[in-house]
Amino acid sequence: MDFDLIKDAVSLIEEFKQQNKDSSYPSTVEGFKAWIFDQEFERTKSEEITTDWEGKEQGRSPESAISTLLIHLTRYAKSYSKSAISGSEFSTQEDFIYLINLKVFGAMSKIDLIKKNIHEKPVGTLIINRLLKKGWIKQSDSVEDKRIKIIEVTQKGLKTLDKQMDQIRKATKIVSGNLSHAEKMELIRILNKLDQFHHPIYHRNIDSKDLIATVYKDFSIENN
Repeated sequence: MDFDLIKDAVSLIEEFKQQNKDSSYPSTVEGFKAWIFDQEFERTKSEEITTDWEGKEQGRSPESAISTLLIHLTRYAKSYSKSAISGSEFSTQEDFIYLINLKVFGAMSKIDLIKKNIHEKPVGTLIINRLLKKGWIKQSDSVEDKRIKIIEVTQKGLKTLDKQMDQIRKATKIVSGNLSHAEKMELIRILNKLDQFHHPIYHRNIDSKDLIATVYKDFSIENN
């Protein structure tokens, strides 16, 4: 047995734990692997990566560019989704996204469905009520707790969704644009990393007036 290798592995895990105190990576094997990948990338790049963005020469920060580009991409995606459901029975993209989540992940509680779509409870409740009225989903009491409502997609909902899936798939292909397969994989990795950072913050339900100050304090944003 190569004890030196084991010692090196343990040391690397300790380094990961120390650097991951703000939970930038999940405390799992996958999180550890992602951290190693990022560390190796930083160590081995032979020259600083330079990228241009609008306003860079005027002092605009990369964080500002990232935030704006994400907003733009969300709006582009929404316009394609709107086109995908044009002339259909769907009112909004949220209608088919809720149905897709139920189809893929199965029945779930009302609050879990709303949280999975990163919606506030009043907004999510309106969408669920609309889907219930159309008969595309059904609601029942949880066996464990009668106060919890379980939502599942109906056959009518699946049929309505299937009629529109070809257009929805075309819209998702357009959103990824001219990226190569390798670029898509890298973008998924980066977006997953961002999602894993923001997801636990979202689920803490921090009051809006305290949100920025709390995240800066608890997640060491200033040092990034």
